[in-house]
Amino acid sequence: MYNWSVDEKKFRREDPEGYKIWRLEQLINYGEPGEKIDKKEIKKYWEKIKNRIAPSYREFLEFLLWPEKKKVF
Repeated sequence: MYNWSVDEKKFRREDPEGYKIWRLEQLINYGEPGEKIDKKEIKKYWEKIKNRIAPSYREFLEFLLWPEKKKVF
């Protein structure tokens, strides 16, 4: 995935954690089919990214990552 509006090399060098969070958001919202996202990374940064991703993706990820929270009747 190529992002034309951000200098990724500079961002990664100056703020590594901020870059990881930004990259996760980008992959979730706009990622290409077949690109994999690390489950541990999503869980680690969930509190920071959950309000910055599309609601439908958020619900789906919550269902996958924490199935015991979602009850299906």
